[in-house]
Amino acid sequence: MTMTEDAKALLARIVAEPGKMGGKPVIRGRRITPGMVLALLARGATRADVLDAYPALEPADIDACLLYGAR
Repeated sequence: MTMTEDAKALLARIVAEPGKMGGKPVIRGRRITPGMVLALLARGATRADVLDAYPALEPADIDACLLYGAR
């Protein structure tokens, strides 16, 4: 199964950078991991709640985390 260009663009938002968060994947160089976002969503937070908790994020970052978690 090939990945769509949209999916590739979303996943490109998540990178692992040595020295940040112990090398765990983070969202675009921020110190926010997909796991942090997914944990909020799993506890019932809305997208708006996530964006309020992490103002540096964009709505597409949440989409990227969901796709990352699904893969």
